Amino acid sequence: MQGFEKNTAEVNGQHIHFARCGSGPALLLLHGFPQTHAMWQQIAPRLSENFTVIAPDLRGYGASSKPEGTDNYSFRHMAQDQLALMDHLGHSAFHIAGHDRGGRVAHRLALDAPERTLSLTVMDIVPTHLLLDQLTRQVATAYYHWFFLAQPAPFPENMIAKDPDTYFESCLLGWGAAKLSDFAPDALEAYRNAWRDPDAIRGMCADYRAALHIDFDLDAADLHRRVTCPSLVLYGAEGAMARAFDVPQTWRDRLDNMAQAAVPGGHFFIDQSPEPSFQVLSGFLRRVSASNH
Repeated sequence: MQGFEKNTAEVNGQHIHFARCGSGPALLLLHGFPQTHAMWQQIAPRLSENFTVIAPDLRGYGASSKPEGTDNYSFRHMAQDQLALMDHLGHSAFHIAGHDRGGRVAHRLALDAPERTLSLTVMDIVPTHLLLDQLTRQVATAYYHWFFLAQPAPFPENMIAKDPDTYFESCLLGWGAAKLSDFAPDALEAYRNAWRDPDAIRGMCADYRAALHIDFDLDAADLHRRVTCPSLVLYGAEGAMARAFDVPQTWRDRLDNMAQAAVPGGHFFIDQSPEPSFQVLSGFLRRVSASNH
């Protein structure tokens, strides 16, 4: 990302690669599957005009470490990575925004460390427990990858490794209103370089195994807990989740102080519609920051 310093921090027993730029209140941006921190490149430089923006690669993705085993890929472990990273960078409290898997990590972080979270933005997701507990034929068809990637190793890894570009590009083109030209060429190149790594394929599969075998139970135990900080539910108006759910409604019993907005596009609306995405997110963050002073 232009103007961003890139570095790697040894935190929480992992090496977490990140990009950083800007000044002001800290804003942690978390990418989703099958992307890297490069997904933020069209909006992060503008956000850095008012915020200290930190955009890491999640464990298992990009240039961050890729530990062995399913147990290492719970959203709680991923959230602990980010808390340790922000400690390392000197940020005791921060805004957090996450897309897709990053949104699930962000939600878990806000539950586990509310004292650290100035605001929460979840992008184009419904709660993990709700999606799995109330699974419909429509969602299972659109989100089949949850169940394919979660199959025992090394079956999905071997299948994907035969042609990772074809498989992961099919993911980018799924879940509503996307074509390859929606993605900036250098971002697409970064994704391809990342997902061609067999360890990244293994890490992404482990991420999805953990969601079914670990995160579902962790979330079930926390259904009574609510996020109390200002929160934004942001989603693609033409995405698979918007077709299957009233996305904001799925969050109402989990977020105490919730705003909502839909942006033109499908699941990857940040790539497809960077300007409206920036306007909604930056407007929300500026309002929250102003109310804190």
